[in-house]
Amino acid sequence: MDPNQFFTASRVFIVAGKGGVGKSKIAAALTLAAHRLGLTSLLVETDGKPVPSGISSLSLTPPEALREYLDTKGLGRISRLMITTGVLDVITSAAPGIDDLLVLGKVKHLERSDAADVIVVDGPAAGHAITMLRTPQAISDSVKSGAVRLQADEILEMLQDGSRCQVVLVTIPEPTPVQECIETAYALEEEVGVKLAPIVVNQVDTSEPLDIPTSLPERSALAQAAEFRNAQILRHHTNIKKLEEELPLAQLIVSDLASCTIEIIADQLLAAIEKL
Repeated sequence: MDPNQFFTASRVFIVAGKGGVGKSKIAAALTLAAHRLGLTSLLVETDGKPVPSGISSLSLTPPEALREYLDTKGLGRISRLMITTGVLDVITSAAPGIDDLLVLGKVKHLERSDAADVIVVDGPAAGHAITMLRTPQAISDSVKSGAVRLQADEILEMLQDGSRCQVVLVTIPEPTPVQECIETAYALEEEVGVKLAPIVVNQVDTSEPLDIPTSLPERSALAQAAEFRNAQILRHHTNIKKLEEELPLAQLIVSDLASCTIEIIADQLLAAIEKL
């Protein structure tokens, strides 16, 4: 597949995955990869984590989303007062999901305003990702009218339109993350109606199995290290095969090189997309 075709299929890519699978690094690398193709790209960080230098980014937490929303309504002083006094925390506790709606509403605004050719959202871990993306439907079902209902409906339109938004799930080739990825994928498709992009399988040992000379003592440290490495290669292959069989989506394989920088991962993603 032409990488340009991949990145222009949707304007928004929401990246989600189990904690520890390298989701944030993949989100940053996708943003960089799009930029390398000559597209304007923006990384939206929703957890307040630092972003690698050289990448256009926006930190988007619920307080910031609320402040900007109220500022556009001429209520800037009120927004700052709500945040500094902790009123926002009370509101989000009393109205579950409103914080997710605020963040998704801002993402929708960025998408509508053509803020960039490609908007990559570093979303929450897989479990929260489902909750976050379910929120607009839940609010639309429970709120009969008004600005909140309108916002929820407009976000749903974006999430369910594959030409506007896709979800990129990230996993690693280990049993628990792979199983969670499969369950998350089906939940998002069935309950939210989002379009899923190819799965990113991160930290894969892509090397060939090591030949262990028969002359090497069986219990030597070198032999045990080689056996451990071969077992890891086999395990990764087995889990990737399970993912392929149970989740009929294309896969983008990223190697487990400890020295992988954002730039190297971006190169690997572009090469993997070309192989689709």
